[in-house]
Amino acid sequence: MKNGWEHKKLGEILTIERGGSPRPIDSFITESPDGINWIKIGDTKGVEKYITETREKIRPEGVKRSRMVYEGDFILSNSMSFGRPYILKTKGCIHDGWLVLRPKEKNIDPDFLYHLLGSPLIFTQFDSLAAGSTVRNLNIDLVKTVEIPFPPLPEQKRIVAVLDKAFYAIAKAKDNAVKNLANARELFQSYLQNIFANPGEDWEEKKLGDMGKVSMCKRVFKDQTTTTGDIPFYKIGTFGKVPNAYISKEIYDEFRKKFSFPKKGDILISASGTIGRRVKYDGKPAYFQDSNIVWIDNDEKQVLNDYLCNFYGACNWDSTKGATISRLYNDNLKQIKISFPKSLAEQRAIVAKLDAFSIEVNKLEGVYQNKLTNLEELKKSILQKAFSGELVEALS
Repeated sequence: MKNGWEHKKLGEILTIERGGSPRPIDSFITESPDGINWIKIGDTKGVEKYITETREKIRPEGVKRSRMVYEGDFILSNSMSFGRPYILKTKGCIHDGWLVLRPKEKNIDPDFLYHLLGSPLIFTQFDSLAAGSTVRNLNIDLVKTVEIPFPPLPEQKRIVAVLDKAFYAIAKAKDNAVKNLANARELFQSYLQNIFANPGEDWEEKKLGDMGKVSMCKRVFKDQTTTTGDIPFYKIGTFGKVPNAYISKEIYDEFRKKFSFPKKGDILISASGTIGRRVKYDGKPAYFQDSNIVWIDNDEKQVLNDYLCNFYGACNWDSTKGATISRLYNDNLKQIKISFPKSLAEQRAIVAKLDAFSIEVNKLEGVYQNKLTNLEELKKSILQKAFSGELVEALS
């Protein structure tokens, strides 16, 4: 460690307290403008450093059972998403999923503390402290024992200056990569839209309802599912992802025999939340949530499933807004018009072109995703060097 730097524990330089949650929380939430800011994990979405506003308020009587926090306080989650600090630019209350940290002394630069708390040096220790715990919450007494390098205040400010300059350049590079990634996706979407917006002479137009019946699986109730089991049960939240629920083989065999069930190659689509997410059913044992996941029982005599899948990607879904989520009703789906070549060979040719173009776009996406990953790793490396004194030494 560089001369003049000290080893300290977080508990020596910070007071650390846990938030509090009035029970039941919902009874204390209010829409009144006189309510106190209720700071939740969701309020950090899209936030890099400062929390300035909240989506919900809490009534004054709930404040007495919670933990008040003030502008300038540091907060970080003490649960599975721990490790990222935020600085408050407002006052409010925090629940018991947060820790609040306040400097004990004046010889701590707030920006230095922000970078320190967000560094791999601290995260690694937090991760180690939480290891072995089922819930992976951070115990305050253990957090206080986390060891940190503590340079003098002028050195802290020099480190902050170096980091701010480096991170500004990284942020610009990340912004450019994100824009290029979006452009690559928009390029494919534009190409896709153009295919279906400019039908050829030997094309015809029909409604999706003319292709086949709108179908869905038989309803499965919660008490019929388990967290482990024989047959994956895909709900709207896990559609196209990793399942977190299962049904027995007995239920699967009975339901697929008695009720609607997709054929291999059918295109399943999401009918709630994000409308039109699609998965081509591969024929492997699986079951799908009724009404939220549907398909057209297409026989491919008029339209190939692969062509239909691409059309779904370009479709302007006629969804209706419910109270909290979007919903695509069966009648809406049946009325959507699709244009397609009468020739199945021409449909195959269009699908082949789109597949080839998609491969090239995916290559571009891979390049930009790798760049984003590398920039994030660079940021971690710079932080690691900063708190070992290497960055400041390089400028000396």
